Amino acid sequence: MDTIKIINGKIPDFNQRKFVQKDIFIKEGKIVEVGQVHKKADEIIDAQGKIVSPGFIDIHMHEENLVEENYNYDITNYMLNMGVTTCAGGNCGLSKTPLIDFMSFVEEKGAPTNYIMFTGYNSLREEAGYNDRYAKINSQAVGKIKKLIERDIRAGAAGMSFGIEYAPGISFKEMVEASLVIPNDDYLLSAHYRYDEARAKEAMDEMIEIAKETKIPFQISHLGSGAAFGFMDSCLDTIRRARNDKIDIMADCYPYEAFCTHIGSAVFDEGFLERWHKEYKDLLLTQPPFKNQRCTPEIFQEARKNHPNMLTVAFVMEEKEVIQALKEPFVMVASDGIYVNGQGHPRGAGTFPRVLGYFVREKNTMELIDALEKMTKIPAQRLKLFQKGEIKEGMDADITIFDDQIIIDQASFEEPTLKAQGLDYVLVNGKIAMEKGSVINYRSGKIIKRI
Repeated sequence: MDTIKIINGKIPDFNQRKFVQKDIFIKEGKIVEVGQVHKKADEIIDAQGKIVSPGFIDIHMHEENLVEENYNYDITNYMLNMGVTTCAGGNCGLSKTPLIDFMSFVEEKGAPTNYIMFTGYNSLREEAGYNDRYAKINSQAVGKIKKLIERDIRAGAAGMSFGIEYAPGISFKEMVEASLVIPNDDYLLSAHYRYDEARAKEAMDEMIEIAKETKIPFQISHLGSGAAFGFMDSCLDTIRRARNDKIDIMADCYPYEAFCTHIGSAVFDEGFLERWHKEYKDLLLTQPPFKNQRCTPEIFQEARKNHPNMLTVAFVMEEKEVIQALKEPFVMVASDGIYVNGQGHPRGAGTFPRVLGYFVREKNTMELIDALEKMTKIPAQRLKLFQKGEIKEGMDADITIFDDQIIIDQASFEEPTLKAQGLDYVLVNGKIAMEKGSVINYRSGKIIKRI
């Protein structure tokens, strides 16, 4: 099927800040006409007055772990089911699979969505032989890592991510020195901050200084899980001042008041409960043998010792401050989605519908056009994906059609992969990839590479 025509849809016009009813004609993966389209097409999709949006771009998710034989995509299908057409993986300093291997797999096998990848600095640090996450390293050691960074940039990485909290031994000097091997500002740096809660502003200051020193655009990862403990005001003010000083720094945030990470990580080092003013019962374990159990001191110690890779949800943030972050013009919507065998946090299956259904429609905390821009045009520009993010002639035909009066997330902390309601179609590269909640077996996927 070479051509598709979408009729009777409402398209977001981000310049005019309104929705306009127009038809779309798609051929060979591209939008070739927008307006009153009279051409005949192989397939016609009647949007029936629903929103015809650019496909959602998730600037911060955690990619598949491609280590098994006969691997079937897991998280990417959940991404597709919530309207995401482009995923950016390799975040928080972590690359589950070596970048070159991951890209080769996707190029050979295809994928349900487009992929763009960062190289994860923490993973490269370990690859170079520096496995102690608390240890500092010298310039000679950084030199070894820089060669690995150059390798991954040549292979098509969009930039580099740091997981500072996950490896406290990583110093400011180390990050700046390593970043200088990145050739120019066509690339992007991102970081999972060093501190949360009361020291969140200190963490913002460090990341701003990295951006200032390197002159490379910088993305603060999942701002809510760092600052939504009563410290969002000061953090947002800090970022605003930096932007006013022409420092290229932005952020992303997911729409939940709980975060999720591996229980064996440094996040749960001694003193974490006192820092958050929480108790063990505020932690939910997501995998056997403790699936859907709240922690006790005994369960926590056993899981941390014997199951360090178990994903654990921490109910520690304040929703009102998550909303505050999401409303900021420089903050994008992103999922931080991660699953292990379909277990984890509902953000990997519900983030974008939750923003549109819960925060936009039910709570009226932001306008629909603004929320969509944070999911499409802004992350596309941030990632230098200039053929994506808007419904215009010549753009890639990545499109999500949904009913703004119905769309809502269904995924819960107990059932974290349930499909959202209200999504009718998702097109990836001009091909129907999801239709009314059913993922269609992809014929060909495309990985986005930066050369």
